[in-house]
Amino acid sequence: MKYFNKVASLAFILLFAVGLIAQERDMSTDEWEQEMAGLQKKKVDYTAEKTALETEMAELTAKKKALQSPDDCMDELYQLVGATKADVADFGAKVAELEAKINAKAGPKADRQAELDALKANKISALPAYFDKVHNQLQRALDAWIEKPKEVMYTVVKGDCLWNIAKKKEHYGNGFAWPKIYNANKDKISNPDLIYPKQVFKVPNLSEEEQAKYNKLRANYKPAPMEN
Repeated sequence: MKYFNKVASLAFILLFAVGLIAQERDMSTDEWEQEMAGLQKKKVDYTAEKTALETEMAELTAKKKALQSPDDCMDELYQLVGATKADVADFGAKVAELEAKINAKAGPKADRQAELDALKANKISALPAYFDKVHNQLQRALDAWIEKPKEVMYTVVKGDCLWNIAKKKEHYGNGFAWPKIYNANKDKISNPDLIYPKQVFKVPNLSEEEQAKYNKLRANYKPAPMEN
């Protein structure tokens, strides 16, 4: 309204100013009438503009009142998928957790695929915030994940021991994991301290639990003090 009041005031000031200008410039009657006609036209234009703006403001105000609040919109979306706000928050946490596992290639890959399939089957995955992430992005990341074979074969060379084989970077990178190789090859190893060149052993992958267990053993290991 302040704007409209200013428009009306401006028109009045212009009319008043014309009178003063006419007196100062000693305008003829024709010139004065032309000046007045121009100002009258401006007044009509300003009035029409004011009316149009008032109408537009009324329409916008009506639209605003008709709009739902963001919270109401989200509640309606949640109702469509049969979920509460807490359910959606829990789903989001699971998506973030799975994404972190996939990015870290925390296998086995089949388990991650099963987790993703479960998320896809959840109706909450249809919400705009999660649809592309769950149904497209995470699946593409899984498809691009080249998983190591479940086991590799290793041929023993002179000087090898189970500890050193397990310690190799291409295997476990941790000597404490040697029992995994021993248990997978008991048919070929009668004594874990005695292995021979040209023997071929299976080196299976470690599960997440096994990897955590052997990493903990390595972290807690304290070598015996050397005697003087």
